[in-house]
Amino acid sequence: MADYPELALARAHWRYQPQQDCLDGKVILITGAGDGIGRAAARTFASYGATVVLLGRTRSKLESVSDWIGEATGREAVIVPCELSAFGDENATALGNAIGEAFGRLDGLLHNASLLGPKVPIAHYPTSEWQNVFQVNVHATFLLTRAMLPLLEAADAASVVLTSSSVGRKGRAYWGAYAASKFAVEGLMQILADEYEHNGRLRFNSLNPGGTRTAMRAAAYPAENPDDVPTPETHMDLYLYLMSDASRTVSGRQLDARDWSPVD
Repeated sequence: MADYPELALARAHWRYQPQQDCLDGKVILITGAGDGIGRAAARTFASYGATVVLLGRTRSKLESVSDWIGEATGREAVIVPCELSAFGDENATALGNAIGEAFGRLDGLLHNASLLGPKVPIAHYPTSEWQNVFQVNVHATFLLTRAMLPLLEAADAASVVLTSSSVGRKGRAYWGAYAASKFAVEGLMQILADEYEHNGRLRFNSLNPGGTRTAMRAAAYPAENPDDVPTPETHMDLYLYLMSDASRTVSGRQLDARDWSPVD
């Protein structure tokens, strides 16, 4: 198994201990894969057997993640430099076609990429910032999911995880478009889970990772000591659980990384 210090340290405290090959043969697309939670998920998924498709806006970061995966696991990752703020129907269709031609299916989709936007009162919220946050957090998520549905349906058991937030379940002052967009993400997850309730092979869940040591967290809480915040690897057991067949019967759930237990 590929390992690095943060993952090895976190694994000792995981609540779910996955099999080493729990993602063997699976193809998983990760957005925001160049940094933070997305980077940790990409490394972890590859370490447990998956072929990962890395979508992000900074090519150099994606290449760094891809290089690590190649060296540590011997697997070849696919990188997709993409600016979700300009993501549209044509981009989604082209990506779906490319993944379909390369793999014929998609076993997992982790919607991790998000924009924070300004933390200001609604009365002073810039329209352009509001639109941009919703474009990345909601519209791109919708477009990408819709384009991937045929590939997800082609898999034996596919999992879609949409990243939420505590402020997407209970709004708080000054969180503006970010909080509102996460409420929309929760709604999108519930609609999809209900639409595919009887499919038996495709599941949808939302996940609030909680406070995590990322650049977004530092921007939201600039006075916070990052050493007091869990690393992204801390909760990778939940991500592995959701992407593996262990969660095959779990759908329509609003999960919290700090308060969950596996469902048999």
